[in-house]
Amino acid sequence: MTILLKSAIIIDNSSPFHLQKKDLLIKNGIITKIASSIKNDDSIKEIKLKNLHISQGWFDTSVCFGEPGFEERETIENGLITAAKSGFTAVAVNPNTYPVADNKSAIEYLKNKANGFATSLYPIGNLTKKGESKDIAELFDMQNSGAIAFGDYNKPISNANLLKIGLLYAQNFDGLVLSFPQDSAIASSGLVNEEKISTKLGLKGIPAMAEELQIVRDLFILEYTGGKLHIPTISTQKSVKLIKEAKKKGLNVTCSVAAHHLVLTDDELTKFDSNTKILPPLRTLKDTKALIKGLNEGVIDMITSDHNPIDIEHKKVEYQNAKFGTIGLESLFGALNKVVETETLITCLTTNPRNRFNIEKVSINEGKKASLTLFNPDFEYTFAENNIYSTSKNSVFLNKKLNGKVYGIIANNNIEI
Repeated sequence: MTILLKSAIIIDNSSPFHLQKKDLLIKNGIITKIASSIKNDDSIKEIKLKNLHISQGWFDTSVCFGEPGFEERETIENGLITAAKSGFTAVAVNPNTYPVADNKSAIEYLKNKANGFATSLYPIGNLTKKGESKDIAELFDMQNSGAIAFGDYNKPISNANLLKIGLLYAQNFDGLVLSFPQDSAIASSGLVNEEKISTKLGLKGIPAMAEELQIVRDLFILEYTGGKLHIPTISTQKSVKLIKEAKKKGLNVTCSVAAHHLVLTDDELTKFDSNTKILPPLRTLKDTKALIKGLNEGVIDMITSDHNPIDIEHKKVEYQNAKFGTIGLESLFGALNKVVETETLITCLTTNPRNRFNIEKVSINEGKKASLTLFNPDFEYTFAENNIYSTSKNSVFLNKKLNGKVYGIIANNNIEI
């Protein structure tokens, strides 16, 4: 495959062509030439798009696909196509399938199903067997089969000793442990953020303290054991402060934030739209501002869509009966493009997550593998169902004005535009 990208503005601070407008010639998946102008003899497939910007391929560290077990929500095939059209050349897939991904066979199944796509799939294995927080899963075997981290998606490790054992054991093979930040006893059967709005609407709340207490516990255990800890999808002002202090101490901890927590607040709850039922819940404007500040200061390392497709039978029901979750791959860039500086956003989708999850590094330079995301940062539109590629349509951003269009990706010697 030979293609010519015309007049692309390169956003890649590891590239000598950063912020320059260039033509790129790609042959058999390798960038062979970058120049101000490359002549096409009409035998090469040419890609010329309005206000084209390119960056290293984006990596999302928290994505759910239903397969196996919940194919009605999303299959691996459609999920990877959705990720590609949304600008992601790699995704880390959570283990909340049926059966769960808590053994090497399950990891190998996911890897084999993902062969041949433009977007690469990296499985996350369960930290505990069946995600039940009772026994440690087969971590070493799963890592040898392709798992890049271990955590129970949206389920806290309720047994503190299991987290201790997991952090100690994973050090033998440099494994990364994920711990969802929620104290279940305090969160209990809460549905939304515990604040004035939840009281006004009569919806049972999940206090910010439920997240913060769990983070305090996890950081205390990490300080004792050592090892590598990643805290996914933090959502409160104090969580940012706690992780900032832990990093100053020298603890090996990183964290992510979901796109929706950077732009939406619990004001969205007034419509009783079950798409706003998310875990962690949408918080307050004070929290949102603190998360953006934490991102800009480098306390928060990466951004995720936390893409979680839920079928209509489990989402379009009474609020208290709806499952937690929103899709987010398709809306991430447009939702954040004007909220976060473009270069910061790209770093939090490329360099930082790739370094932490120890997956292949990419750079836009001659002789390097082509792993590129193509986008236009100046494109305003209203996000609607026709912008959704996922099988499930449960987006918290439906009917919101977004700014930024993703054209697609070039990766793994494939084009998805």
